[in-house]
Amino acid sequence: MSSHHKVLVIGGGTAGIMVSAQLKRAKRDLDVAIIEPAATHYYQPAWTLVGANAYDFEKTARPMRDLIPAGVTWIKESASEFKPDENIVVTAVGNEYSYDFLVVAPGIKMDTSLIEGLTEALDKDVVCSNYTDPNHTWNVLKNFKGGNAIFTQPTTPIKCGGAPQKICYLASDYFRKEGILDKTNVVFASPGTVIFGVPVIAKTLMKVINNYGIHFKPFYAPIKIDSEKREVTFKSVNPEENNCIVNEGNVLNERTEGTYSTVMPYDMLHLAPPQTAPDFVKHSTLVNQAGWLDVNIETLQHVRHQNIFGLGDVAALPTAKTGAAIRKQAPIVVANILKLMEADSITDMKYNGYSSCPLVTGYGKMVLAEFDYKNNFLPDPQLKKMLIFDSSKEHWRLWMLKKYMLPYLYWNKMMKGIPV
Repeated sequence: MSSHHKVLVIGGGTAGIMVSAQLKRAKRDLDVAIIEPAATHYYQPAWTLVGANAYDFEKTARPMRDLIPAGVTWIKESASEFKPDENIVVTAVGNEYSYDFLVVAPGIKMDTSLIEGLTEALDKDVVCSNYTDPNHTWNVLKNFKGGNAIFTQPTTPIKCGGAPQKICYLASDYFRKEGILDKTNVVFASPGTVIFGVPVIAKTLMKVINNYGIHFKPFYAPIKIDSEKREVTFKSVNPEENNCIVNEGNVLNERTEGTYSTVMPYDMLHLAPPQTAPDFVKHSTLVNQAGWLDVNIETLQHVRHQNIFGLGDVAALPTAKTGAAIRKQAPIVVANILKLMEADSITDMKYNGYSSCPLVTGYGKMVLAEFDYKNNFLPDPQLKKMLIFDSSKEHWRLWMLKKYMLPYLYWNKMMKGIPV
């Protein structure tokens, strides 16, 4: 089986649906097809709240058939191979689909094999992740009685880079409400050098960390999980800065292992799994040396194939992988494809790396980090209409934005191709 489409989109996630919907709004008779095997589309930004029992998991799911824009052909298959010189995508069942223009937006892959023992441990016992099973996170959280509650993230890029610390803050707030925070050692261990790359946001978050008494450990990369012993091993990503030194008094009952590693027992462990581009992308000729889709970071056009564009989590863009970033990327991809259809050139629109990270810091409060490639803080002027005059500080109205307004905008505007 084979067919040809003017625009072929790989991926029925946020990026693929947004681009398809915007293309059809701009040109109703345009032939657009989406390759997507999943029957369900999830609003994953709410999974942070699900893991803290502040949002219903069922409300994050909708049938894919309800999201595919009217007039768009849905190919319910998995993409498996690119033939960019022939303008063909091959699917897992062997079908070939040709195109004039290709949009690559299949999202990201969880690769638990990159941390020893993670595949066996994840979503079992007291090891949890909002990235994979937020309901299990809540079960672990509500049954926690004290001890070491460790929150960490991998050395790979991850979608929504702030998510591992959001659940750390929500858990700390929950422990405080339950009266067990004083019996708990909350640890946030990150391979990063700072808590957040935008200085004004980092200043606020360090106050949050101090308020909860969280042990913040930068330069800590998780490399092994022993689920039987309930131990996690960290290695320093920069021994000259931090050797994974055991805390004074050894309140966490750590032990050093080798020169630059420490083993930490846990009574609860939450982590973001390591993440990579999907295999069919990673093993193609379309990626850069790091294995991400090789696009121009301003135009989102592939660096070697002018009729291929990429956006979202799979793209090699040095900014946070979020839905908010896609909201700014999609119109540029759409405009450039439409221009290429009429002329042998793209528009002069440029993506500045805008992304947004709603950093929930407790039940009923949030900080909103909006920034560009250079980590400039770029708060949306529209926030003033909500009486939010400094989104770098905790605010209850930002929590309302996260819990109620953003899901509404997602389902009713973004997924329908309406600019927001």
